[in-house]
Amino acid sequence: MAEQKKSKKRPISGWVVLNKPYDFTSTQAVGKVRWLFSAAKAGHAGTLDPLATGILPIALGEATKAVPQVQDGTKVYRFSIVWGSATTTDDVEGEVIATSDVRPDREALEAVLPRFTGTIMQRPPIFSALKIDGERAYDLARAGEVVELAPRPVDIDAIELIEHGAEKTVLEVTCGKGTYVRSLARDIAEVLGTRGHVGSLHRAAVGPFTDDDAVTLEELEAAEEGEARDAMIGPVSAGLVDLPEIRLDPVQATAVSHGNPVLLTGAGSPAQLDECWASFKGKVVATGHVEFGQFKPRRVFN
Repeated sequence: MAEQKKSKKRPISGWVVLNKPYDFTSTQAVGKVRWLFSAAKAGHAGTLDPLATGILPIALGEATKAVPQVQDGTKVYRFSIVWGSATTTDDVEGEVIATSDVRPDREALEAVLPRFTGTIMQRPPIFSALKIDGERAYDLARAGEVVELAPRPVDIDAIELIEHGAEKTVLEVTCGKGTYVRSLARDIAEVLGTRGHVGSLHRAAVGPFTDDDAVTLEELEAAEEGEARDAMIGPVSAGLVDLPEIRLDPVQATAVSHGNPVLLTGAGSPAQLDECWASFKGKVVATGHVEFGQFKPRRVFN
């Protein structure tokens, strides 16, 4: 009977900010969380490598509609560079393809880090989920094919040196969507005249979600099924707090919930906003934009 009860899906909505465990895929993590909550619908905001730990925002139900806004948010990664060897995957999982005896000192490292901030051109790792002619790059690489990925612009806000040693260095990077930390480690090493790869990787923040918000799978499993476990779900609006909020009155909320634009009235109402969300009594009604004083919904939430 317990198994039958578990298979009944619930129309539950909100965010589970998971501290993804090591050696666990993002898809596995979503599947596990969805099962624990018997959720009818689930997705995640930004894939995390299996060997990485940290923030994986998992959207349940209506929160899946806010996944693009969270994915586009700023990310913070803490990672280590292992000096002296390059690998096929640019992390510890790959085979060593080049070595170097050069070990950069702290001063040399600090001198080159500014070159990796701002908008930079970055060549993604060949073992990545990017598609080439419809095929995933990592599938082509595993099949032994030569994979060539063109450099592309990424935004890096800051890189902080946390700890430096002869064999390993720990850095923290604040960056935008599409940045590959594995590429960053590889390129920093090459500029310093050596080789390097990522030894460990932890994502400390994605958009509005940080380590302080995170729960582990063990904590979710230990919580009693029902109210205690459901209390670990954040509201749908938690994924949108970095965007401006438009508060609607009852008439406006009804119109927007049917997909219609509404004129914003009252002192301080914005005339133009590229992206925002509309609420009624604290609940998300829609995401959209403001044009000539009108809120125009893009996605309506139930």
